[in-house]
Amino acid sequence: MGTNELGAFGEKKAANYLRLHGYRIVDTNCRYRQGEIDIVAQKRDYIVFVEVKLRKNKDYGEAREFVTPAKQKRVIIAAQLWLQQHETDKQPRFDVIEVYAPEGTSSRKVIINHIENAF
Repeated sequence: MGTNELGAFGEKKAANYLRLHGYRIVDTNCRYRQGEIDIVAQKRDYIVFVEVKLRKNKDYGEAREFVTPAKQKRVIIAAQLWLQQHETDKQPRFDVIEVYAPEGTSSRKVIINHIENAF
């Protein structure tokens, strides 16, 4: 199973979670040369740029720890580019969603941790 499959699985679970919690998914997999955004969502006064991190477990650290300062910078640059192309009066926010899937894409029980305003 490739990294792309796992990533798509995690992003799908995260998007479903967001929908269940009142978010509207605006865009997904926004790729720019300088960086990428996994999910762009909207809720109330916020346009939310979401970085999704999937791990099988916490053996090597929590998933959020893999959103390094360098990764944060790339997401912020990508968000700026996205905002240049999509006019909005919403307040930008950066969230991280941790997805823990012990059996990868075969996992029946997935644990999701949503960290609002993560950076």
